[in-house]
Amino acid sequence: MEITGIIKKIMPPQQVNPTFKKRELVVTTDEQYPQHILVEFTQDRSDLLNQYEEGQNVTISINIRGREWTPKDGGDTRYFNTIQGWRIQAAEASSANNETSAQTFGGGAPVAATPPAPNNNTIDDDDLPF
Repeated sequence: MEITGIIKKIMPPQQVNPTFKKRELVVTTDEQYPQHILVEFTQDRSDLLNQYEEGQNVTISINIRGREWTPKDGGDTRYFNTIQGWRIQAAEASSANNETSAQTFGGGAPVAATPPAPNNNTIDDDDLPF
């Protein structure tokens, strides 16, 4: 799956424990209702963000991860999702592939522009009101 948008915020690297590090960024999509999506890069992939800055238009390849957690005291099981990035590139490099600037979120094919509706305001011999 891919997300295309503008980098809103790049967080500093976090060393979660001695063997695990991560870095997060927020990307704002360009659609009718823009979404601010938090994407996490882990381990050596967190270094990919060093060459990008806020305000830059990018395409991020992502995986959606889900996990289950049950408290040790036997409480209700909870479920969490993470959007994990594994590749990032400047959107200008991928714009040649998306001439219609269609968004490919969800892994589907780019959505093509809808052709205009036919002009139904022509005079017709039909006397039906519709």
